[in-house]
Amino acid sequence: MQRRHVLAASLGVVGAAQAKGTAALRVLAWPGYAEPEVVRAFEAKYPVKVELTVIDTDEGLWQRLAARQGGEFDVVSLNIAELNRAVRAGLLQPVDSVSVPTIRRQLPRFQRAEDIPGLKHAGRRFGVPFTYSTMGLIYDKRQLSEPPRSLQVLWDPRWQGKVVGYEGGSHNVSIAAQVLGLSSPFQVPAEAWPQVAERLIALRRNVLGFYGQPDESVALFLRHGAALMFANYGTQQLRLLEQAGAAVGYAFPREGTLAWLDCWAISRGSADVPMAHAWIDHVLGDLASDLLVQRQGLANTRRAGDAPDPRLLWLEPVEDAARRERLWARVIAGDSLNKVLSA
Repeated sequence: MQRRHVLAASLGVVGAAQAKGTAALRVLAWPGYAEPEVVRAFEAKYPVKVELTVIDTDEGLWQRLAARQGGEFDVVSLNIAELNRAVRAGLLQPVDSVSVPTIRRQLPRFQRAEDIPGLKHAGRRFGVPFTYSTMGLIYDKRQLSEPPRSLQVLWDPRWQGKVVGYEGGSHNVSIAAQVLGLSSPFQVPAEAWPQVAERLIALRRNVLGFYGQPDESVALFLRHGAALMFANYGTQQLRLLEQAGAAVGYAFPREGTLAWLDCWAISRGSADVPMAHAWIDHVLGDLASDLLVQRQGLANTRRAGDAPDPRLLWLEPVEDAARRERLWARVIAGDSLNKVLSA
């Protein structure tokens, strides 16, 4: 009975696509989330061409998603914090769980939308969990005899020119807030911004370069003989470095480890909602789920992974994402403290 239901749903998607003359499914995703084999399998199953756009920062994702009120894409991958932001801005539409039958094959903690804060709004589900990871510290075992215990190591003058940083401003504000001991890395109070800005300027001076995508981080790390890296993509970067032959380790800082849960969601401006549901169901399947683990070194929502660090800090909406990015842009530009604070 279940197989018959799934087959009927698939035929309904094909029929809708053919009736509309659908030429493309527009997908906005992070690196490694829509591998070539996954795309080819989807295109072989449905009469559609996948148009994939890959992003490398939350702000870049936001700018692309917000363009034309979400009308440029049909389906998007984003973390819970950004999902909440997008729902509040009216950029997403609810996901129909019945149209994504593979949800029933996920681990129970990912099936139950009500158990994941921010996944449901006004009683409706707006996302489907896909993958998750911590944002820890990667270190070169040949240069550091012991794992780093604190985020403060990114600022340590002993490692000046040996640190690789992530270019996203919002997360850098968060780790600066952690180092300063603020009560929440996601809500910086007005009086703390001068200290945060000073920390960010100091970080820029200590870092050899900033990366956007995972492969870029690996190239920077290896080319410059780096000792440390803030791993925005977590175990995905660790896997890539290990595959390249680097002797690296992974550490959880005592201040707490930022962590993200990425979901698939449907844009408010989707031109083909049934096909968007079909894509989400497809990437929850065996092929995409297995590639997340085998190729990307990430976890999937179908099987239990390693026990997470008990001090995980799941990403939350921040006090002012646009301000964080403006401030960070001025830090990167080398502006003075006063000019940075005027952002």
